[in-house]
Amino acid sequence: MALELRHLRYLLAVAEHANFTRAAEALHISQPTLSQQVKQLEKALKVQLLDRTGRSVRLTDAGEAYAAYARRALQDLAAGERAVLDVGDLSRGTLRVAMTPTFTTYLVGPLVAEFHARHPGIQLDVREMTQDRIEAELLADRLDVGIAFAGERGAAGVEAVPLFEEALVLVVGAGHEWAGRETAVPVAELGKRQLALLSDDFATRRQLDAYFEQHGVRPGIAVAANSLSVLMEVVGRGGLATVLPEPIAAGQDRLRQMPVEPAPPVRTAALLRRESAYLSAAAREFESLVREWARGYGGQG
Repeated sequence: MALELRHLRYLLAVAEHANFTRAAEALHISQPTLSQQVKQLEKALKVQLLDRTGRSVRLTDAGEAYAAYARRALQDLAAGERAVLDVGDLSRGTLRVAMTPTFTTYLVGPLVAEFHARHPGIQLDVREMTQDRIEAELLADRLDVGIAFAGERGAAGVEAVPLFEEALVLVVGAGHEWAGRETAVPVAELGKRQLALLSDDFATRRQLDAYFEQHGVRPGIAVAANSLSVLMEVVGRGGLATVLPEPIAAGQDRLRQMPVEPAPPVRTAALLRRESAYLSAAAREFESLVREWARGYGGQG
């Protein structure tokens, strides 16, 4: 039997859903058809790819090895199709971009507006997600480019190209007792206060926790928010302080920023892409625009 692409897709669907019925529903085929096709693949390869004995279906060791190559083959074929359809003059096409929440707050607006103004025929698919998710989506070929941080854990196979540096600053509302302060706030003083911070699934929060631990302080957390807009609203209206990226604080009339001594760590914004991946003309143009913006920001571009 000659193997066809559907055999690979069917196997990977079963592996993803760990169930023939759910995989068949996702593929819009009948369960008996799916089961037959997978058995044909196993017969052609002369090896059992799926363990069907448990409560859920899982890949055997041989199946795990084969599935890794199947995923790679389908990704490469999809990239090949995009390469064939790629239009060098950027008159049409699609670009899939993701950013961490920090950058959707102040970077996505100017980048998307400028890119659309230059290339209105390109459809932009812009998403907000964590850095771990961005890296996973890049590796799965469901994203073309991401913007996050260099120096985070980093997935194998994902390249991080430094763009610019981003400072963290202490931020309070205009009515806060520190709003008119002209001197830096000692980090020890923060250890005596209640703060409003991002939740610990944000890279910013993890970096702040490490910073506080390094200096032996443990501030109280009055509010932990998984949204930057919520955090800014809380701080802007109340008596709580927070720590935010400087570009975010700079654009808010109700917020005041000030230095902390010693200063929190400076982070490096980075362009993320899958190593050795095909880059469409739209992706190359977007990268060029990001570098242009970074140079204007005063970064490494």
